[in-house]
Amino acid sequence: MSSPAVAILDIGSNSIKVLVATRDAAGQLTTLHQRSLDARISAGISAATPRLSDEGIARGLAAIKELLASVAVFSPVRTLLVATSAVRDAANGAEFRALVQRETGHAIRILTGEEEANGIGRGLTCDPALGALRNFYVFDLGGGSLECLAFRERRVVQAASLQLGCVRLTEKFVPDATAPFPTAAREAIAEHTRAVLAASGFAFALPAAVGVGTGGTVTTIRAIYGARVGRKAEGMPALVTVAQLRELLDFLAPMPLEVRRTVPGLPPARADVFPAALTTLLAVAETARLTALHHSFYNLRYGLAAELLNE
Repeated sequence: MSSPAVAILDIGSNSIKVLVATRDAAGQLTTLHQRSLDARISAGISAATPRLSDEGIARGLAAIKELLASVAVFSPVRTLLVATSAVRDAANGAEFRALVQRETGHAIRILTGEEEANGIGRGLTCDPALGALRNFYVFDLGGGSLECLAFRERRVVQAASLQLGCVRLTEKFVPDATAPFPTAAREAIAEHTRAVLAASGFAFALPAAVGVGTGGTVTTIRAIYGARVGRKAEGMPALVTVAQLRELLDFLAPMPLEVRRTVPGLPPARADVFPAALTTLLAVAETARLTALHHSFYNLRYGLAAELLNE
């Protein structure tokens, strides 16, 4: 007999996503419903004092209401709303949280960087496809931050939340996001990523480790390559090579934004920040001396769902 359902709504910097999950008779976490809406509430996140804009707040509130309506049919026994980098860092984040609670009746739990990283780690351990991995690194790239984890014998031994999100770095290093992605920005983002990793103290010292990538960037990579052969992202190999990252960046960088938005598999709302995301992932993989990333759809929402279902 399956357990009751729970719903997790993740208010991210670039998109807002919902997962409804339960456990089957064998105790395996099972997805009943998931959906994602691009809201980009994090515009302006690279400012010295970040603030959520009125437009970003309106987009975020509308997306939250739409996603909450979509889960009602599943009658979840618990619905948890969480927010990460954009709301966590914003000077007016408390005002946004108060507005959402007033409009929906749901409070938003702000996750610290450590809570976000550990939730991602817990979600990944629910992925049956990763069951054989013992020592591995995890990289979850969002709009506001990059979460890095190191697993030794399937236990988290390092976790870091770094301000390397693709919206943040696009605002910081790309002078005109509507133009082709300039070589100077590519070099600056790669150098900045390496410097932030070095300053964080995150060590790449695991024996025989592999890399695991989660989040919208790696999902989009699979979707673009899938579109070339008429398949969905889920139908493509879960192993994304560093060579593919480099090829895709070389392919997209010369395009102005209006052309980039027409690339099959690349969501138009993500096209402006996608070159910065690819550049960041490349710099991380090269720093870790990895040749590929194993992609997993299991992420923060799965970790939080597992936590709720265990309570």
